[in-house]
Amino acid sequence: MPEDWTWEYEGWHPAEERLRESLCTLGNGYFATRGAATEVFGGPAHYPGTYVAGCYNRLVSHVAGRRVENEDLVNLPNWLPLRYRVAETEDRPASAWLTPANRSLLGYRQTLDLRRGTLTRRLRFTDRHRADHPHLSVEQVRLVHMGSPHLAALRTTFTAEDWSGSLDLEAALDGRTTNAGVERYRQLNGHHLGRVRTGAEGPDILRLSCATRTSGVRIALAARTEAWQTAGDGETPVAVAPWARLGERTASHLLTVPIAPGQPVVVDKIVALHTSRDPAVSDPEEAALYEVSHAPAFAELLGSHEAAWERMWRRAELDVSGEPGRILRLHLFHVLQTLSPHTAGLDVGVPARGLHGEAYRGHVFWDELFVLQYLNLHFPEVSRALLDYRYRRLPRACRAARQADRAGAMYPWQSGSDGREEAQTLHLNPRSGRWLPDHSHLQHHVGSAIAYNIWRYGQATADTEFMYTRGAEMMLQIARFWASAAEYDPAMRRYRFRGVVGPDEYHDAYPGAPEPGVDDNAYTNVTAAWVLARALELAEVLPGPPRRELFERIGLAEDELAGWEDISRRVRVPFHAGVISQFEGYGELAELDWDGYRERYGDIRRLDRILEAEGDTTNRYQASKQADVLMLGYLFPPAELAAVFQRLGYAVDDALWRATVDYYLRRTSHGSTLSGLVHGWVLARARHADAWKYCLEALTSDVADLQGGTTAEGIHLGAMAGTLDLVQRGLTGLETRDDTLWLDPAPLPELSEFDLTLRYRGQWGIGLRMKPGQLLISVPVSNEAPVRFALGDRAWNVAPGSERVVALPTGE
Repeated sequence: MPEDWTWEYEGWHPAEERLRESLCTLGNGYFATRGAATEVFGGPAHYPGTYVAGCYNRLVSHVAGRRVENEDLVNLPNWLPLRYRVAETEDRPASAWLTPANRSLLGYRQTLDLRRGTLTRRLRFTDRHRADHPHLSVEQVRLVHMGSPHLAALRTTFTAEDWSGSLDLEAALDGRTTNAGVERYRQLNGHHLGRVRTGAEGPDILRLSCATRTSGVRIALAARTEAWQTAGDGETPVAVAPWARLGERTASHLLTVPIAPGQPVVVDKIVALHTSRDPAVSDPEEAALYEVSHAPAFAELLGSHEAAWERMWRRAELDVSGEPGRILRLHLFHVLQTLSPHTAGLDVGVPARGLHGEAYRGHVFWDELFVLQYLNLHFPEVSRALLDYRYRRLPRACRAARQADRAGAMYPWQSGSDGREEAQTLHLNPRSGRWLPDHSHLQHHVGSAIAYNIWRYGQATADTEFMYTRGAEMMLQIARFWASAAEYDPAMRRYRFRGVVGPDEYHDAYPGAPEPGVDDNAYTNVTAAWVLARALELAEVLPGPPRRELFERIGLAEDELAGWEDISRRVRVPFHAGVISQFEGYGELAELDWDGYRERYGDIRRLDRILEAEGDTTNRYQASKQADVLMLGYLFPPAELAAVFQRLGYAVDDALWRATVDYYLRRTSHGSTLSGLVHGWVLARARHADAWKYCLEALTSDVADLQGGTTAEGIHLGAMAGTLDLVQRGLTGLETRDDTLWLDPAPLPELSEFDLTLRYRGQWGIGLRMKPGQLLISVPVSNEAPVRFALGDRAWNVAPGSERVVALPTGE
């Protein structure tokens, strides 16, 4: 196996274990399980977690004298447990259960195989109390099946190197799990599972069922345990029958197996998982039992699982050489484990931390803005399903707008099961230990992100059935919200948006102000104007009957559109010191002593926590957590960005934009993994020489845990998908518009050579191969029509079965 398809971790290091568990998570888009050890039934260095997409529960906690209600992605019963020990003999008691933390451990290695979608663990123990120091080797292969989304499997092989005896084995389903994977949430109620029942079906199948305490989602797991001792000389293996032990919240298979040199013991554990949210399932317990009893043996499961991954890799091909390519492949692996074709059949959104942990409580933010752009050109059916998640919650967004005295749809900053606002009202500063008010629900720009995703999906797919129905309805209702939120200022003859929070999050109020929010956040205002313009464009092309039916159903009058036109051209954007202001008054804030804080604290990514612990606030300073104004350069290519500002009556040329980029580079702490990505993307065109520093930070943010412990709580899905799109669209300058794939390459020296394939408007396998000084475009012979490309003032068609080599301008 080539090295760039595997990630290996050597040795047992408790301090790193939770990070490794996140990065070694296995999933299939329906559910995922962290890469936790099977031998350890709890402990500070160990956090098993299994999460089903969209399985939430709501609980009430009492924190800082207040009643707080939170909805969480639920940590389901643990299907992993499988522990072992040397059985007692006439002259010796049984050994302690063997774990990686045991002093008898001689070696430990974990290998994550991206191509096959497996996690292999290898352990080697010795009995230090015996003079001959006998050795036991253990190899364990784990999978979460990519072809059959409700199945997972574990094969464990035990080899006695130089002794004979017996092993005691216990394979369990553990329903004692809680949500306790994020330290700062541990004062909150995490006991989501109730009504736990256990049972056994026949000699080799266990079952465990439970339900979430508030949402009432029923969950069922069934496990089939098969064990045998392999015989030498090709003889038939000797099967060993387990016996069941049932507890209140656990169900175990127990067995004692003879073992000797040359006669390894193999234990297979096949598990099925269903919930009452599954389509075409009436009883999840019956479904899990049926699934596990009809599942094939491990070897066949492994083969079909590998074949399913092979199909996935063909559709998602992205080949970049060297260490960047290796990291990108890991990022792609985790994106596909969270959002696979199985996701297309579910009612779920994009969890910001994947299905890898409990940070952000599994909620759906605006991170889909960084995810769908990649999926649109590989798995458009998944993009459409994720947009349908938003459409099903449109009524709730419209109700939220009405409650805020607005029209249209006001989508929540954090969404979960039903689309209500899930943003917390309090958040804990772990540095000071204080619970503080949280105003992130004022980030109404999430609606613009949803509209942007709808528009880009339509451009990439030409899916008029979606765009003329559900897509149009969401776009119009989001535009309607912005039109109703716009306040006309006669003195400025401009429309303004007040009391909002931008992407930055360090500024949720003016210093000393009694009310939260800032005015005229540039990112919020510009994207609101863009949404209004695109909604008008979409309304113009809607066919007559669908347009009339939609307008009647949502009560939209034709004369409203005239008001939208005016607002879309006269939204205010503040400027100061020759740059775009992050918001009104940003330039009047105090300058921060950046060097002083770096000298005192070193890592100041979470400057907000540092200042609050000192009794200060980031609201006083020209300091940003992450890219805010510069997000505009991520969303819009240079020509489109200039056109957006021109429509608003502002001239933003290259010089002004470069000055803006330089200004905020000096004032950003990069407290979000998305920040390095956006800065790298923007600098690839605005200041090429400095781009790689930020691209590298985006690439390594999770694998090196640059945020200082946060990856252990779940990977950052938006940043991972964003790095894929950095290559796919950022460095190629790829745009999908006007039935054409537009290209404007800006490769970096460190990422100047790569291959990728695309699916564009039903055309499969379109290839782009970037090399220094040239771009090779290919269209497979299986496609039915030529594909049109454009670069600068040149345009051409590439016919099926043909290639075209395009010379890039000098310096590209």
